[in-house]
Amino acid sequence: MRFLGNIEAKTDSKGRVFLPAVFRKVLQAASEESLVLRKDVFQPCLVLYPESVWNEQMDTMRRSLNRWNREQQEIYRQFVSDVELVTLDSNGRFLIPKRYLKMADIEQGIKFIGMGDTIEIWSTAKTEKPFMDPDDFGKALEEVMGNASGLANDI
Repeated sequence: MRFLGNIEAKTDSKGRVFLPAVFRKVLQAASEESLVLRKDVFQPCLVLYPESVWNEQMDTMRRSLNRWNREQQEIYRQFVSDVELVTLDSNGRFLIPKRYLKMADIEQGIKFIGMGDTIEIWSTAKTEKPFMDPDDFGKALEEVMGNASGLANDI
């Protein structure tokens, strides 16, 4: 399952929005019916996880964290406690609860960004400028990918 691209949209007065058709097709092809919505850990955006991807994340996190370690249990609790199960209506719409709109500083204009196995939802105001300076991005990409083993032969 791969979500790619970015698409602008608007929420209605109740916070409902249409999931872009290109992303709905990816979900349908993977027989995914439910999504999980949560605030991103690092950025001022929301993340939509297909339910199977969310379940994999939970399994990975549970295996990585010790249930009998107080701090690790709090990390797990914090990550899983503030999520919302999302189901698309027959028109492909879903509701973004007001508290999530507030967390991501979304008023009406939004941008869906495909991030591989998840979809980010940003306020269009936060995406007007590039996420990184183009020169910094090139240097960072060179550093990360230039050091990856086996990639030199792919050019």
